[in-house]
Amino acid sequence: MADTNQGWPMAADLYGELQLETTPPAARRWHDYFPGAFATAIAALAAAWLADHYGAPLVLMGLLIGLAMSFLSQDKRTHAGLDLMSQTALRIGIVLVGARITAEQLVELGPLPFALLVVIMLAVILITVASARLFRQDSHAALLAGGATAICGASAALALYSLIGDKRVDQARFTLTLVGITVASALAMSLYPILAAEIGLTDTQAGFLIGASIHDVAQAIGGGFSFSPQAGEVATIVKLTRVALLAPMLMLVAMWLGRAGDAPAGKRKIPLRLPWFITGFLLIAAINSIVAIPKPAQGAAATGAQALLLLAIVATAMKARLALLLDQGWRSFAPIIVATLTSFLLSLAAAVSL
Repeated sequence: MADTNQGWPMAADLYGELQLETTPPAARRWHDYFPGAFATAIAALAAAWLADHYGAPLVLMGLLIGLAMSFLSQDKRTHAGLDLMSQTALRIGIVLVGARITAEQLVELGPLPFALLVVIMLAVILITVASARLFRQDSHAALLAGGATAICGASAALALYSLIGDKRVDQARFTLTLVGITVASALAMSLYPILAAEIGLTDTQAGFLIGASIHDVAQAIGGGFSFSPQAGEVATIVKLTRVALLAPMLMLVAMWLGRAGDAPAGKRKIPLRLPWFITGFLLIAAINSIVAIPKPAQGAAATGAQALLLLAIVATAMKARLALLLDQGWRSFAPIIVATLTSFLLSLAAAVSL
């Protein structure tokens, strides 16, 4: 059997190189990208309009519209553009997320809460992966759900998927994971502040619980401020600290995948070279920590990151095959449920101890 990945680095699927389009990138022209990129942009604008006018979660709108337009991926003319939007746009968006991170946030959080966040992150991932056998689920799919829940929801899921690759987790399963994470995050934003009030948590405790357990950044911050202004500030710091843990988690996942790769035993290598988007993320965060990126530039970076990640989500949903998605059973949601419950219970225990 011929090697279809000839010319790519070994274990290239670790960095998301598997694509719809088989033509080498160097042989493509700009107009090859236009059909898929244009369709993705139109769908993303529609999702943004619906989210803005009806208060629906932006990520969920992007997923649903992308799935509704998934028939377009059957046309080969869209392949290059969909690959560009689902991969390159995603990676640039991850780099821009670094503009929200500073070392000062970690210092302000304090050593004990930071240590608790690290423990929660590792525990959520390990428990979710360990539970995969119980529900007869693939460990890579459980890793995707656990890592996305432990860090920052859809953004982390996209970053993880760029490492895991569609050779280990197919597009349908990945899209299902995105849908589950987005729905769980929306429910958590509504329920967790109410539960925190019923339990009688202080503003600081509630802010930690919400920031440490809700998946997506916007929902975590919104949930915190719905409890109280002080809780919102704490939730923001805690949540952005979780985002700062994205790069270390990706490094650990890349090493684990390298050890447990699909290549023959004699050819397995641990990928010591970081993907460029992780390096860029760390570089932007370091610059922001040293010289403090101006607020207008931070705002522009945040908007750009949100737009690029939305494009990546829409394109990923458009690449999914609905027939395969419908074949997924209820057990496919089990890793997301396990990760969400584990994250909430551990975060609650940590918040009470503060």
